[in-house]
Amino acid sequence: MTQRKDHLDGLAVSLLLGCCLLWGFQQALAKATLAEVPPVFQVSIRLGGAAILLLLWCRWRGLALFTRDGSWRTGVLAGALFAAEFACMYIGLQHTTASRLTLFLYTSPFWVAVLVPMFVRTERLSSMQWLGLILAFAGVSLALREGLQASAPALQWQGDLLALAGGMCWGLTTVVIRSSNLVRVSPEKLLMYQLGVGAITLPILSALLGEPWHWQFSAFATTSLLVQTVLGAFGSYLVWMWMLGRYPATKLSVFVFLTPVFAMASGALWLGEPLTIALLGALALVCMVGVLWPKARRSRSSNTLTR
Repeated sequence: MTQRKDHLDGLAVSLLLGCCLLWGFQQALAKATLAEVPPVFQVSIRLGGAAILLLLWCRWRGLALFTRDGSWRTGVLAGALFAAEFACMYIGLQHTTASRLTLFLYTSPFWVAVLVPMFVRTERLSSMQWLGLILAFAGVSLALREGLQASAPALQWQGDLLALAGGMCWGLTTVVIRSSNLVRVSPEKLLMYQLGVGAITLPILSALLGEPWHWQFSAFATTSLLVQTVLGAFGSYLVWMWMLGRYPATKLSVFVFLTPVFAMASGALWLGEPLTIALLGALALVCMVGVLWPKARRSRSSNTLTR
């Protein structure tokens, strides 16, 4: 039986920092790869490859993924929302920066807080949680206003809105999981629902968008796809689920809000993306959710994935 801890030890902190660094960096990595691999085709490879790796992992571990437990309807719904989120993310990267996209993506707690109490009666917001949401909303408004200014790059506002839609889809995925029988599904099966549906639907979307498919990639694109697939969509998610089973979820969630910080650093240092005062202020306000939220709720494990 797994022994849970009530604090984060050195191993947990090291793994968390590594995961957050990877999650923040891979947004810049995906954007840099767009010059060679179209967005939806790129994420199709990422999720499809991760689904195959997960199947092999579960087969090696002797874990059953396809037993009948009545979860397939809600599982497919969660997977469809997951696929929509990633489609919004990768298409949005064509028009906005990796920094801005990650900031808007991490507004998902706002949608969760608004929607979960409608379906789970035990979920009620405290005054601290409402304060966190108000600050996050102010941060999003500040960043959106900057994207709508005349000096902003053309179509940046479209990328910002797609990123915000991606955050909403992530939040809706969490709502579906926490208000349905998916809370009793194993983490591996839940991950397979999300990866599997994405691997099936996103290639269809890519074809409908007329994206060119080719399988001869440069060394950089090959490395990028391997990192996004093996480390980003498979390895880091397994590490995250392992930590959720052993450490307090509320303490883990505080570190997750380092991801937008790492994304902005990666975008600025590698891609030369601008870091404006408005964007940094918006980041600070959105990240306050990660500071205030755990202080106002009881510890509860969760199978929902980070990005």
